[in-house]
Amino acid sequence: MSSTILSRRDLDFLLFEWLDVEALTTRARFADHSRETFSAALDTAEQIATDLFAPHNKLSDSQEPYFDGTAVTIIPQVKTALDTYSAAGLMASGQDYALDGMQLPSVVEKAVAAWFTAANVATSAYIFLTIANANTLLKTGTPRQVEQFVKPMFAGQFFGTMCLSEPQAGSSLSDITTRAEPDPVAGPDGERQYRLTGNKMWISAGEHELAGNIVHLVLAKIPGPDGKLIPGTRGISLFIVPKFLLDEQGKPGERNDVVLAGLNHKMGNRGTTNCLLNFGEGKFTPQGKRGAVGYLVGTAHQGLANMFHMMNEARIGVGLGAAVLGVTGYLHALDYARNRPQGRHPAEKDPAQPPLPIIRHTDVRRMLLAQKAYVEGAMGLVLYCARLVDEHNTAETPEARRHAGQLLDFLTPIAKSWPSQWCVEANSLAIQVHGGYGYTREYNVEQFYRDNRLNPIHEGTHGIHGLDLLGRKVTIQDGALFAAVGAALARTIEAVREEGAEELLPYADQLQAAWQQLAAVTATLYGTGDLNKTLANASVYLEAAGQIVVAWIWLQQAQVAQAKLLTATGELDFYRGKLQACRYFYHWELPKVGPQLQLLASIDTTTLDMQDAWF
Repeated sequence: MSSTILSRRDLDFLLFEWLDVEALTTRARFADHSRETFSAALDTAEQIATDLFAPHNKLSDSQEPYFDGTAVTIIPQVKTALDTYSAAGLMASGQDYALDGMQLPSVVEKAVAAWFTAANVATSAYIFLTIANANTLLKTGTPRQVEQFVKPMFAGQFFGTMCLSEPQAGSSLSDITTRAEPDPVAGPDGERQYRLTGNKMWISAGEHELAGNIVHLVLAKIPGPDGKLIPGTRGISLFIVPKFLLDEQGKPGERNDVVLAGLNHKMGNRGTTNCLLNFGEGKFTPQGKRGAVGYLVGTAHQGLANMFHMMNEARIGVGLGAAVLGVTGYLHALDYARNRPQGRHPAEKDPAQPPLPIIRHTDVRRMLLAQKAYVEGAMGLVLYCARLVDEHNTAETPEARRHAGQLLDFLTPIAKSWPSQWCVEANSLAIQVHGGYGYTREYNVEQFYRDNRLNPIHEGTHGIHGLDLLGRKVTIQDGALFAAVGAALARTIEAVREEGAEELLPYADQLQAAWQQLAAVTATLYGTGDLNKTLANASVYLEAAGQIVVAWIWLQQAQVAQAKLLTATGELDFYRGKLQACRYFYHWELPKVGPQLQLLASIDTTTLDMQDAWF
């Protein structure tokens, strides 16, 4: 029986037939690898995810962590799964050999990660927050910080978090008030240390007993000479604040002054502890001084820039998480539709005839095809972005690396937000395919919807990423990012025309027209001379741009499928399914962009003009 976690066949198509990850093995960093080693990593991931992560997914949802005022209790299956993951060496799968890593390309690393997130997003959160934390310290930390904190995280001995938001500030990081006072007394190892006081909210994996230590990366402000905090983001610095301070041997020792104030109870991701943390409340007072001990990461007042290493990685991770939850929901719905008999065709009402599997009903096929178009398009988008990471890091020429970086910068808000919008819709359709059963907790699809509903909020809402795309990405470097994406689309369109695949030619024309309309609308929006009007409907701009980008992703997949149909002797149905999903996207989804762009071009101010008192 095929897996209902992920489609391995589709992953192989995306990696080996479309993105050509084997070509990366010609580069020095990946020279030890081959398709066989990549496939072995995927095999290992599928086995561990299937055997140890998926079985407790519903259990950790129904028996979520609880706090008795002293300690957090988590079902034991979570630690078993995490320990097995670490023992397999997967925590460092993308890292250098010097860090006991496998040096897998980013695109393969993300495909490996997909199995675990799809199988159990809550348990996987402990892993991928830790990896993002460690990667941030690799880029910005000192050699000693790497030795003390990064290596134990890659070994699975310590876990990590990111502590940004505060109860009063939410996503507005410029309004954080956590203070980091310089400590006149150096730490035991002579390193300069700070004392942090404040509160952090929505901290995933912020308290547990799953590892020997928790390494918090905390945004805080160092007071100026007058004792006041610098307003805005300029005063923000980044600190390592471990749950346990390290002794002279680098082992967890004295408890730091970081206290769990309480757990938040979310509608999904229930198996991940989500915490309100108090720093420096005085419950634990190392060396008799109030304040959580923290160590500055990088340069003072550059904390937000340093944290963005983690945030950008996390944003692509959120897009991946949204995509794979959409995929697993789709696969569950497909399996149900093939095996659930109900009803007959409108022209065949004979009650003596057996009912049909519901996949034979047109509207069910419509819902399944929509899911396929959404989730396979989203997977393609996220893995394409991961492939750009590899190009940005290892391409042979500076120009190729720069171009990949431009594409990645532009696509990151789309890669986070588009899957978070449309794969939640796919989960909703998966419930609909199940009918009344889908709305019950006995079936998995209702949990997938709840788990995925976090992703439109997680790591920046749609509104924030709309402002990022329209307010920054389209204009920085004198529009070079926008132009780079346009040039990449143009190359795909030209390739389709050169190949002469008759079915795909209208799609190439449709994609070209949509991008040209987006470019014209962008110019119109920036011609208003009023930034409030320009950005008033930025979320609509984000959605329209996302639809065009995913249409481009689908055209690339269709190119490969069309070529395979001319030469393949088997698996014809797989490639025909790819072409049909592309056809659906161009017939049903991309046309939605036209009215959105017309609305944007009109500089409509309906939402901008709405007043508080009128609601």
